[in-house]
Amino acid sequence: MEGGQYNPRTVEEVFGDFKGRRNGLIKALTTDVEDFYQQCDPASMDLCLLCFTEKENLCLYGLPNEQWEVNLPAEEVPPELPEPALGINFARDGMQEKDWLSLVAVHSDAWLLSVAFYFGSRFGFDKADRKRLFNMINELPTVFEVVTGAAKKQQKEKSSVSNHSSNKSKSNSKPQGLESQEKYPKSQPKDEDEGFDEEEVEEHGETLCGACGENYASDEFWICCDICEKWFHGKCVKITPARAEHIKHYKCPSCTNKRARP
Repeated sequence: MEGGQYNPRTVEEVFGDFKGRRNGLIKALTTDVEDFYQQCDPASMDLCLLCFTEKENLCLYGLPNEQWEVNLPAEEVPPELPEPALGINFARDGMQEKDWLSLVAVHSDAWLLSVAFYFGSRFGFDKADRKRLFNMINELPTVFEVVTGAAKKQQKEKSSVSNHSSNKSKSNSKPQGLESQEKYPKSQPKDEDEGFDEEEVEEHGETLCGACGENYASDEFWICCDICEKWFHGKCVKITPARAEHIKHYKCPSCTNKRARP
């Protein structure tokens, strides 16, 4: 359900559309999970009748502008774009929240691929274009991998293998991004004579944002949650370096919103 559709026509444009939708879905299932959970309540209160009524089947849409929405499916048949999984709200209360979010993530991955290759088919991508598009998509962790933490685990395992096989003479200097920004709020003393060991350098180079799933970049501000110990882009969780200086113990949106649910 998207108004004013923009249809990408090149491989790069389709990939950009894919990334925007993917980031929106990841945001819904991680940093905005409390809001998403509430919007998927399978029942709604009828104020006139003072009773609960079942909502209609709802879908989770990722939008090209990195936003998300829970909405009814498109009314036109066939729809202008492939539709996401229908009725996610009715599955919510029948399973553990973690399992439900994982299920939504799996269906979201399938939907993202169907939208991307719908554009590829519609605008006549040849075999080489389709292969290039798939390879670009395949370089990113799936929504499921980000939501379940599998992406972070894979990166750590990859980093560990890389560390054991790397040359011992490799430079031991600090990554520029972490040295200049430090870890907020888990800051470390800036001692010029102390550097990260080789394993730490490799690990931070493979760090993924817990919100958008993108890799670490030295020119961006990052912050670490003191509860789940996941790293986030400051922009993804709306924390600036100036604000981080006044935070003693940072809790990410997901940890802040966690509460016991029946």
